Amino acid sequence: MAAEFLPGHRLTLLNSGNDYFPALLAAIEAARTEIYLESYIFADDEIGHEVAGALALAARRGVQVNVTVDGWGARNFGTDFLPMLTDAGVRAMYYRPEIGRFHFKRHRLRRLHRKLVVIDARIAFVGGINIISDDNAPPELRPHYDYAVRVEGPALRQIHHAVRRMWETVAWVNFKRRYRHATPAAPHCEPAGRQSAAFLIRDNIRHRNDILHAYLDAIDNATDEILIANAYFLPGFRFGRALYAAARRGVRITVLLQGKTDHQLLHYATQTLYAAALKAGIRIFEYEKSFMHAKVAVIDGEWATVGSSNIDPFSLLLAKEANLVVRDHGFGNELRSSLKQAIAAGARELLPADIARQPWHSRLLRWLAYGMVRAMVGIAGYGQRHWQTQETREPR
Repeated sequence: MAAEFLPGHRLTLLNSGNDYFPALLAAIEAARTEIYLESYIFADDEIGHEVAGALALAARRGVQVNVTVDGWGARNFGTDFLPMLTDAGVRAMYYRPEIGRFHFKRHRLRRLHRKLVVIDARIAFVGGINIISDDNAPPELRPHYDYAVRVEGPALRQIHHAVRRMWETVAWVNFKRRYRHATPAAPHCEPAGRQSAAFLIRDNIRHRNDILHAYLDAIDNATDEILIANAYFLPGFRFGRALYAAARRGVRITVLLQGKTDHQLLHYATQTLYAAALKAGIRIFEYEKSFMHAKVAVIDGEWATVGSSNIDPFSLLLAKEANLVVRDHGFGNELRSSLKQAIAAGARELLPADIARQPWHSRLLRWLAYGMVRAMVGIAGYGQRHWQTQETREPR
């Protein structure tokens, strides 16, 4: 489904937890009717307890508070927060709860990776920031570097519908029938500003490829510059072909990736792409100042996206994701400036000589990692149909 851009938004770019959590807590404290919150991680740290405390206070003053967390990413939520939240009147559930030890099963790769909050159906937050402190990491990875957007305007209709539908689905699966009997607030969709935006999700029914297609359309129409910052970057053939085609027609392409990672296997797999990308003229930077968790892009200074979706098979083919796509020069230039500052302050550019200096066993390790990731995608049932290489895919 194509992105439906609607005018009339007021959008606020939020850089990492220092911007995001004060804005989120202020919105929760001002809530009067309902709160929906979805997060992959809900950490047992200072920020987690501060957000949980604010949600509990909101519930005690009569706000209907609905919290959905992922059963793997937030698997300790039940012991860390659930009793306190339930006592306060918060309604909370797991998406695909893990029972006992984790076993590798294909359906377990399909996680709730969205980070969405909707307050009184009037304000929404969309982005990649979990409920976790920026400093909840080993010293060398602090602080987390990420983005979110505070949204007011017509897209609230789609965002509110998405969180409401997720809540009802999880309630049905978890036999929480009483959680489904509540009248939702009417979304406040009146124009609030002058910015155009579209809300996109990724699921396995009607919106399987919406985020991917939004990226591809923007890349295919790029004329000047593509700037991508993505924590986990392992694009499929269609995405890669679009980037190479843009590079051939003279578009300047910069990709900012993790230099310090928490998923070494995917990091090694991504590095197999560096040589071909550099040969095509694509500039690659690794962010080494701290842990980069961003999933954002700016194209031609006017098209931008901020969300939860990485550019890898797990986000684009399996997980539940949500991105906001914006068409606005002011917003695009603000995000572009922020990314350029991050590159200047904390990133290292990869050059062809760096790749050439890698010993053969290091290159072999990276190709083995790539093969393992491909195998995992194949086990999930997407290997041949959705994740084909250039050699096996038929031409258009």
